[in-house]
Amino acid sequence: MKTLFQYNWQVREDWFRWCESVPEEELLRTRTGGVGGILHTLFHIVDVEWSWVRCLQGKPDFQESFDGYRSLDKVLKLQEAFKPEVEEFVYSWNDAWEYNVFRDVHPDGHPVEDKWGEVIRHMIAHEIHHVGQLSVWSRELGLKPVSANLIGRGLMNRQA
Repeated sequence: MKTLFQYNWQVREDWFRWCESVPEEELLRTRTGGVGGILHTLFHIVDVEWSWVRCLQGKPDFQESFDGYRSLDKVLKLQEAFKPEVEEFVYSWNDAWEYNVFRDVHPDGHPVEDKWGEVIRHMIAHEIHHVGQLSVWSRELGLKPVSANLIGRGLMNRQA
């Protein structure tokens, strides 16, 4: 599980670097699918990851909209602010947490109970899903997308 978070973080950093060579108007352009556009999707990925970690810990959720983060620099700063807490949570994960119950109320008002293990895996899949959207939009711009290959990223190197 930790390896997949590391993978997502590497791919996310690659997408941030990819964005540096794309005009801001293309990063902000509303696109079909996803939560809006390229930069809004990256904001959403960062926001949702941190929000889930906060919710699992019983802390307040992030409630800001993308309107205050409409630049690559602002989304990068948000990522820098949120990532340490996410990393601490992920690296401290232990199997005893798998079946902890997260209780919430769905937006339609009915109560929800999910296992922490489901939530953590949803977080991983959520980012991978949105990275696929970024790849499609990249190709629509005539640009090569970031590699989604897990192999070759050095994530499984054994320590001596």
